[in-house]
Amino acid sequence: MIEKSQKKLNVVLLHDWLTGFRGGERVLEVFCEMFPEAPIYTLLHQKGSTSDIIESRTIKTSFLNWIPGIHKHYRKFLPLMPLAASRLHISEDADLVLSSSHCVIKGVTKPKDSKHISYIHSPMRYIYDQFEVYFGAHAPFYQRFGAKLFRNYLTKWDLNSNKNVDYPIANAEFVRERITKHYNISSDVVHPFVDLKDFVSPTAPTKEDYFIMVTAFAPNKRVDLAIKTFNKLKLPLKIIGGGQEEERLRDLAGATIEFLGNVSREDVVTRFKKARALIFPGVEDFGITPLESLASGTPVIAFRKGGVLETLNENVAVFFDEQNEASLSQALHKFIENEHQFDHAVLVKRANDFSKEAFRKNIEQIVSDVLGNSSSL
Repeated sequence: MIEKSQKKLNVVLLHDWLTGFRGGERVLEVFCEMFPEAPIYTLLHQKGSTSDIIESRTIKTSFLNWIPGIHKHYRKFLPLMPLAASRLHISEDADLVLSSSHCVIKGVTKPKDSKHISYIHSPMRYIYDQFEVYFGAHAPFYQRFGAKLFRNYLTKWDLNSNKNVDYPIANAEFVRERITKHYNISSDVVHPFVDLKDFVSPTAPTKEDYFIMVTAFAPNKRVDLAIKTFNKLKLPLKIIGGGQEEERLRDLAGATIEFLGNVSREDVVTRFKKARALIFPGVEDFGITPLESLASGTPVIAFRKGGVLETLNENVAVFFDEQNEASLSQALHKFIENEHQFDHAVLVKRANDFSKEAFRKNIEQIVSDVLGNSSSL
């Protein structure tokens, strides 16, 4: 553990909500490994929904956690989240507050004389540049009305909450640009990681005749675009995940689309390895899933925008330039024609550039620099 002036460093961790185990929670898990005694403050916690490491911590929640049904419908309570974060009071003495934030948790007031390092996965997409993706004409009227009603309030609160952060970290260059644009503050970049031990195999896996998506069913993921395209081409697509748009997406799906739901980590790895390619049609701030695909020996077909431009290249992926069926169809045809050219070793090597060890080392260095401490974990 990092020592401060030869005394134990007191650390508090912040995370927006604990309702599943995805990329943000993997980052939090590393923070837990770095600081094994640190409590976690979060807006809400669905017990058993994350990893054993996270679940073993002292987890303190906001008043939102007491609302019946909140764990399934928490997104509907977005207007209350700033208030919930404001009322979370850190009771422990803390030298360091380390937050993993993509919504409001960075706004929890830090204790006196502490430093707050915030790992920002993204400024809130749904109130800034992707407002129309979430709350455009396709959204129910009450959602559009509510979003427009509260957008100005949420934006002002979010901008003001940055005063509580001493050192912001962006998870990608793409996010750093958005932090500069929307917050008018500078930040350093530390890329997230792939937990390679789960995925990497020494030899190329035997492929089966299907493509795969592993994703939450949220508007920005553009699962609908993939389904419509695969319906048209009558190609097999297996989809792992779930979320708010599941009913609509199932209604769109034709005979070649298979929904697998939320499956075990082991099943995800197996499905990745056997797939021909991962379909990635949304805009992500970074995108851990494409790197997991590469680590499994499976190339990617991706929309050419966002964080994937920092992780993927023409040796491991086929890109398409418009978020429409024609552009994705063209990319699929190109992939099928050149599928044999993707080399297993090249795919895995690219994933290795984003290791868990490199991520932890970078965070350790920033913590030491911010605290004026030369010692290491």
